[in-house]
Amino acid sequence: MITDIQSILNKLGVNADNAAFSTGSHWGGAANVKTLESFSPVDGKLIASAKVATSADYEAVVLQAQTAFTEWRTVPAPKRGEIVRQFGDALRENKAALGTLVSYEMGKSLQEGFGEVQEMIDICDFAVGLSRQLYGLTMHSERPNHRMYEQWHPLGIVGIISAFNFPVAVWSWNVALALVCGNVCIWKPSEKTPLTAIACQHIIAKVFKANAVAEGVCSLILGDKEVGEQLTNDDRVSLVSATGSTRMGKAVAAAVGARLGKSLLELGGNNAIIISEHADLDMSLIGAVFGAVGTAGQRCTSTRRLIIHESVYDAFTSKLVNAYGQLRIGNPLDQNNHVGPLIDTDAVTAYLDSIEKCKVEGGHFVVEGGVLSGEAYQSGCYVKPCIAEVKNDFKIVQHETFAPILYLIKYKTLNEAIALQNGVPQGLSSAIMTLNLREAEQFLSANGSDCGIANVNIGTSGAEIGGAFGGEKETGGGRESGSDAWKAYMRRQTNTINYANTLPLAQGIKFDL
Repeated sequence: MITDIQSILNKLGVNADNAAFSTGSHWGGAANVKTLESFSPVDGKLIASAKVATSADYEAVVLQAQTAFTEWRTVPAPKRGEIVRQFGDALRENKAALGTLVSYEMGKSLQEGFGEVQEMIDICDFAVGLSRQLYGLTMHSERPNHRMYEQWHPLGIVGIISAFNFPVAVWSWNVALALVCGNVCIWKPSEKTPLTAIACQHIIAKVFKANAVAEGVCSLILGDKEVGEQLTNDDRVSLVSATGSTRMGKAVAAAVGARLGKSLLELGGNNAIIISEHADLDMSLIGAVFGAVGTAGQRCTSTRRLIIHESVYDAFTSKLVNAYGQLRIGNPLDQNNHVGPLIDTDAVTAYLDSIEKCKVEGGHFVVEGGVLSGEAYQSGCYVKPCIAEVKNDFKIVQHETFAPILYLIKYKTLNEAIALQNGVPQGLSSAIMTLNLREAEQFLSANGSDCGIANVNIGTSGAEIGGAFGGEKETGGGRESGSDAWKAYMRRQTNTINYANTLPLAQGIKFDL
């Protein structure tokens, strides 16, 4: 296993000890003192390490990005799109290696690791088409012989702060769109998954070098909270796109807002599936179980709550308990396993703490949790997915726990179910399982789900890149990926052109000299 991982690290350019930053082909900060060590949650072994960037490193990266922006913004958008297309092809060539590293460093299943890289490829394809469709509107002027229209220009430097659970895909959502929009990017990845970021930087740097792209168009800076704070407080960074906890997002929003900068926030979720009395229970089971245990419950779209109609509650709960009894927990690189580890032992502690709090509040576990031990679980990060019957107003139910804990709640009427679904601080993803058209339409209406994502007969987890991704309330309000999410990476400019022989004023104002 380790021999295979070592060959993958070699292929992707990841060394035993890696430099602190890169502006493209150039890597720096190799002599820095502080170090990030990446231990795999799969087996607890040290994979590799990287230096932590200093304030001087950060300043060098920003200055290089500023210089690069003056050149990159003048490259025609379709030409920028062509370079992103080549990046997508490079990802195709490295899909197996990068997907395996994602699985080993983060702990998600190998299939999910491959799927994450496929998501990167998909957003590159989307961005290529987008590069010829950065449309503005044309408006009719109230003044004769005048023309009005709007156009979109790049912002400048886009700072990207990503989380461990999707260590490469979320960066790609941002970077693919930001690049075709004419921006330059500085990426600060999670300190828990620095190696996948280093691999991505090597892949995109090769594409840039082949196309003579300026140094600094796409930079990587490794570090901890302090590096992220430098990005958020720097008024040279036009947009900060941050993915992480609600607590982190509030800090980012406050810092960026204080300097009147732009922020794009993708934060916590507390996602529910309503299981209607009219649901196909077999189909619902697949959506519920994958949503709850996929990525060991560490997706922002993971299913946290099932709101089940009282008439099917017992039958569906029985199906769930039986399905959980069949789950195979173990090394995620073994494709026979369903569930891999949590990211680290801190996450395990949070999982155990949430179980205890649930019991104190009166929750009843129909599938018990616990930490697995033994030769196959030496990292100490493997836990049992569990299920508890709860009330929606439990404090622990209102809180997002990044772990495979599923809460069951019973309901009588659809209005009650929707109120329960909406009755949490977060508003990311939601779903209803029903074959009843009226129920489905009500759920999708203004009287229905208050989330940014609302699905019918699919689960809460597994969004496609074609739609805008994001949520409301404490989820942050940002939108990434598809639809018109590209507008967050550009500034709108309204233009009025007078081709008359006189200069009439708007609103009929008279001003004669």
